[in-house]
Amino acid sequence: MKLKIYTDGACSGNPGKGGWAAIILDGDLNHTSISGSENKTTNNRMELMAPIMALKKLKKRSEIIIYTDSKYVKDGITDWIKKWKLNNWKNSNKKSVKNKDLWIKLDNSCQKHKISWKWVKAHANNKYNNLVDELAVSETK
Repeated sequence: MKLKIYTDGACSGNPGKGGWAAIILDGDLNHTSISGSENKTTNNRMELMAPIMALKKLKKRSEIIIYTDSKYVKDGITDWIKKWKLNNWKNSNKKSVKNKDLWIKLDNSCQKHKISWKWVKAHANNKYNNLVDELAVSETK
């Protein structure tokens, strides 16, 4: 069975109080919503926490499509991370990769599943993306 996961992160101030959220949908469109928050964080860290926490919820190896409105997350996990690992976690400017701790957690979580990453436009007409956005923002209050 293929799962769909929608993820989002938000931050009130950057850095500031942040929230993350995910909605996990099974093949019958039954869904589970999860969310959380952190003080003194950034939007990018919250965008990364959402898929990390969603994947942590899954008990068995799954085939998954993860939808995110963060090009940072999608491009990072599908493209940039390969070079970062080859270059000892340095970016193209020879500087340390920001949020390395979360990138490593996300990468490790991804190894346990077969995942396709899809980018969706934020604040557009996508029901589940809008719902995870509302959940993530509510965590910043």
